[in-house]
This record gives sequence, C-alpha cells and structure tokens, in this order.
Amino acid sequence: MKKKINIITLGCSKNLVDSEVLMGQLKGNYSIAHDSNEDADIIVINTCGFIHDAKEESIDTILRAVQSKIDGNTKKVIVTGCLSERYKKDLSAEIKDVDGFFGVNELPEILNALDTDYKKELIGERLLTTPKHYAYLKISEGCNRNCSFCAIPLIRGKHKSKSKEEIIKEVNFLAKQGVKEVILIAQDLTWYGIDIYNKRELPDLLENISEVEGIEWIRLHYTYPANFPTGLLKVMRENPKVCSYMDMPLQHISSRILRSMKRGLGGEKTEALIEKIKFEVPDIAMRTTLIVGYPGETEEEFEDLMSFVKRTKFERLGVFTYSPEEDTAAYKLEDDVPEDVKEDRRDRIMMLQQDISYEINRQQVGKEMRVVIDKKEGDNYIGRTEYDSPDDDNELIISSATKELMIGEFYNVRIIGFDFFDLNAEIA
Repeated sequence: MKKKINIITLGCSKNLVDSEVLMGQLKGNYSIAHDSNEDADIIVINTCGFIHDAKEESIDTILRAVQSKIDGNTKKVIVTGCLSERYKKDLSAEIKDVDGFFGVNELPEILNALDTDYKKELIGERLLTTPKHYAYLKISEGCNRNCSFCAIPLIRGKHKSKSKEEIIKEVNFLAKQGVKEVILIAQDLTWYGIDIYNKRELPDLLENISEVEGIEWIRLHYTYPANFPTGLLKVMRENPKVCSYMDMPLQHISSRILRSMKRGLGGEKTEALIEKIKFEVPDIAMRTTLIVGYPGETEEEFEDLMSFVKRTKFERLGVFTYSPEEDTAAYKLEDDVPEDVKEDRRDRIMMLQQDISYEINRQQVGKEMRVVIDKKEGDNYIGRTEYDSPDDDNELIISSATKELMIGEFYNVRIIGFDFFDLNAEIA
C-alpha cells in the first residue's frame, strides 16, 4: 500500500497553487490527502508568514503535527512555505521534531526528502484542490515593489514572470481537466512580462488565454495601482471572457500615509485611476483591501478613508489592521495606534461597507445574470456571478425545488431577493 501523505495549506491562493504542484509531483508515489483531519504517515505543512495572525496559525499547525508524530500517529513532518522561508534557522532550532524545513523555491529538495524525483515533464500540471470548474493560475512569482509594510519581496524574491508559452500550456492542461474559470494571481499582475518581454504583457496574455477552448471566465486578482497599464481596460471591456472584476488592494487614501507606505501613487491620483477604470469598464465590480492603524494614522486621516469608501462604493472590500513586519521599512516606525483603536477602525469601515453592499445588492433585484453553480448546500444551489470570486465575495442562492442544476455549469438567472452580502435568484 502507498503511504498516506497529508498536505496542509495555509495562507493565500498562491500557496494553494504551490501545494497543488507539489501534490502533482507526489501523486504517483503516495496516497494524497489535502487539509485532512485524519492520520497520515507524512504531514507536509505549507505555511504562511504574511501577518502576525497567519504566523501564529502556521506555528500552531506545526506544533499539532509534531505532537501527532510524538504520539506515533505520524512518522514524518515536513514544513515549507513563507514562514519556513523567512524563519528557517529559528524554527529548526526551536522545533527539533520537524524532519525538514524548506523555502518557497525548493520543490526538488522537498521531493528528495520525500524519496521522489522531480519530474520536469509535469511542469504546468498539478493536482487540483478546487472544484473542478475553476482553478487559480499563478503567472509570476515574487515582487519588485517596495511597500513599507510588506515582507513578500523578502520572502518570495524579485518578480519573475512565467513565459506565455508555459502559462498557455498550463491553461490547456486545466481546460482538459474541466476547468472553465481561471483566476489569475500574482503579487502584482500588472508587472507581468516586464522582466522577459521588456513591457507589460498582461493584456496580450489575457487575449491568448481567452483563445483556449473550454475557458469561459478569466478573473483578475491583485492588480497594483501605480503605473497601472490602462490598455488592460480595453481588453476587459471588449473580451467577453474577461470578467468585469478587478481586485486592486489600495491600502489607504491619505497621500501622507501612501507615501510612507511607498505605494507610488497619492490619494488624488488613486481616485482618478478608479474613476478612469469605472468609466472605461462601466459594469466593473471592484474589490479592494485597506489597512487601518498604520503608524501615525490620525483620526482625521481615518475619517478621510471612511469618506473615500463612502463615496467610491466598492462592490467588495476587506480591511486589515496594521501588523509590524521585521526587516520592512515600516518596522522602524513607532507602532503608535493602539490595538483596540485599530480594531474599532476596522469594524467601522466594515459596518459602512455592509450598508454599501446592501444597497448595491438591492439594485440587482429584477436583473438577469449569467452565473456558475459552485456547489449544493442542503436544499439550495450556491452560485456566483462574474462579479464574485470564490470564497471571498457574495454568493448567489437558488432553491433546488425549481429545477435540478449541474455543478460547474452556467445558467441565466433572475435576481429575486437580497441581503447584505448574498443574492437570491431563480432560473430565468
């Protein structure tokens, strides 16, 4: 019998893709589980090291796996990912029962520790953990930005684009597995191509992906506002396969804070960019994330941020409280906003966003939309419009009493109800 290996993935979708690639390499040698609660001969933990809470979760997960080994339920524990990349020396000194700590770019070394040869012929292939009709597509690694609060360049290194040929090969593989929606991810999608083509090639890449048979939706995550390639907007407007959806983390609107954050774009230019995006792609749904409690953030600057959210009316929005990261530029600044103030500011923005989302959803009633069905829960089907990404955004609920639907298929629906973050619909 093959040994059982459990791959535990923590953190972002970029980590998930790394785990899927690892599982694709291991599938011939092991019986593979992902995020399983059952005992396994080997546990591999793909850690996150982005913010304080994520680090704590990673360490807690490692300690639980080590305890499983001590109890005799697991024979080997391997740790990889961002936390391991950044704190490998400290972790190996403190947690000695782990059988190996590996960084984010050490796939062959991980495989060697698991008695498996690295198979170059499997590049572009992976074992999907998402529902078979959608998958994340990582088009580059690392980041060339120098945001003061972010440790990702320290962990993942400089930006490195995949070639178009490599990406299209992977998209063809995904399409043959039944994937209909690809969600493009990178630390900064807009930088794609500069390092190998000497220009921003994201618009051209989208056109190439849209030509792959079977792909119906292409979604963009993590675009950067500074030096935004406005040619991208023409592709979004004119190519029906590119979803009218963009995830653009803005972090703040105060020009002073944005300068300290080293974001490369002040408040006025940020608002002008958003206006241009909404003018060029009128039906776009924009998602953003903000940071509150950044060092020196005054109540007035926070109120400016609140006003910005109120007048911009983002369709989707999330908020982080500032967390100091070692070796970043902001780490040298005094973390002078108390934790309770940070949390209160986060909660105030989210309450405001709840009202904005409610009003936006109210305006959808009566409209017809194309949706994909993600799953069935109890007596309802759960779907998404092109304006929603899996896990993070709104869900669309359809009663199963009216008609049997197929998971992963597209349907036209009519919106008949709503609440703060979800829509109710019937088949049109």
